[in-house]
Amino acid sequence: MRFACPLAFMFALLAASPVLAQPPTVEAFDYRAADGRTIRAERGVIYVPENRDDAGTRQIPLAWVRLRSTAAAPGAPIIYLAGGPGGSGISTLEGPRQPVFLALLEVSDIVFFDQRGVGASGALPTCTAEAPFNFRQPLTEASYTDYAAGALSTCATVWREQGIDLSGYTTPEAADDVADLAAALGAPRVNLMGISYGTHLAFSILRRHPELIDRIVLASVEGPDQTVKRPDAIDAAFGRIDAAMPDVELVDLMRRVHAAYAEPQPMTVRSPDGEAATFYIDAFAIQMMAGFIAKNPSGLSDLAMLYGALDQGAADAVAPFVYGAFFGEPMTFSGMAEATDIASGVSTERRRLIAEQAPTALLGSAANFPMPQLADLLPELDLGEGFRETVLWDGPALILSGDLDVRTPMDEQATAISGLSGAQTILVHNGGHDLFEAHPDVPGILVEFFSGRPVTIERLDLPAPVLEQP
Repeated sequence: MRFACPLAFMFALLAASPVLAQPPTVEAFDYRAADGRTIRAERGVIYVPENRDDAGTRQIPLAWVRLRSTAAAPGAPIIYLAGGPGGSGISTLEGPRQPVFLALLEVSDIVFFDQRGVGASGALPTCTAEAPFNFRQPLTEASYTDYAAGALSTCATVWREQGIDLSGYTTPEAADDVADLAAALGAPRVNLMGISYGTHLAFSILRRHPELIDRIVLASVEGPDQTVKRPDAIDAAFGRIDAAMPDVELVDLMRRVHAAYAEPQPMTVRSPDGEAATFYIDAFAIQMMAGFIAKNPSGLSDLAMLYGALDQGAADAVAPFVYGAFFGEPMTFSGMAEATDIASGVSTERRRLIAEQAPTALLGSAANFPMPQLADLLPELDLGEGFRETVLWDGPALILSGDLDVRTPMDEQATAISGLSGAQTILVHNGGHDLFEAHPDVPGILVEFFSGRPVTIERLDLPAPVLEQP
């Protein structure tokens, strides 16, 4: 077994074993950063209730790593909130955002943790469908939803038989975990730094533990009622992409392909020995792929090439990629991600807007699959309309928004932060979803903000996306 993150290996046996109530653990170690420097650090585990509403609940681990600040008088610790849901905060330390984190050590300690049910924090056993989607059946939104619903229903039964309480894998429970983590670190107040789902979690922390939070930085914001994004907001983001790439006319190209695939069309793949298999898809599968590929501007060339091939009748050229995405392997569920999204749910009004907008929207209702398609599959998990209400908070908040972000569209972010009266926004022009590492000025800006000094920058500019030729 290989671990992409060396720190994850340290927690591997813990995550793989059943957990009984245990005292917290902590140990000092030297962390070696990618640039060669050695940083004083600690790693540890605390134990939290799986379901705080159940007095008989089991305890699950919450693994964390703390890098120590170089400041003589550090500010409140910065707790990093990973995206997903299902992203590993500990593993993020090893990725492209590491230079940002290291810069922030000038100001405060930085704390990384795996959210409950993820990685070293009691990751649930993955559950895989019995078989891949049947390639002899046309793949449409209805057929793929039926396949996913059946597989997830079976998995939910399996997890419960294993003693797992899915009701514990919700954003409010994760918010309370952060409060418990702060207490274990001896921090009366903390700062938050989150991206994507991490911002969704941040809103819950602000609602449940406002007294704990000093300052927050949120990038690519997802509000309490934005687990499923509005189709018109995604359309607006693609409109900005079109304007940034005037020679491509990407939106027209996409709509032309979607129209051609209004009914299932054939694609053929061949095995190395020449055996052919033909399968059928309609526009839904293509729209799903578009939502993933267009996450950042770096993917737009691939998106244009995918649609260009389909528009030119060269479907078999991209058939291996489509087959691999939907037919090659059985669908696999992590448990935490699915339970968390279903619990956050979709408000009645948002459902109405999605149903109204999806039929004519560029990505239809495919962008957030399996939500809203499976939103009602486990109704006992739903957190209710109160959870999805706007969060009010008046502390200092810095918001980074990319105008080409189709995953958390800029238009949606404005709604999400409407209750943050102390918020200031930096527009990352030509920025996509992953913003912390997108511009070289970001580390310095975050140092200024977390130091309590005024941030006067309102816009960062990135080069316009360029269509790369194959």
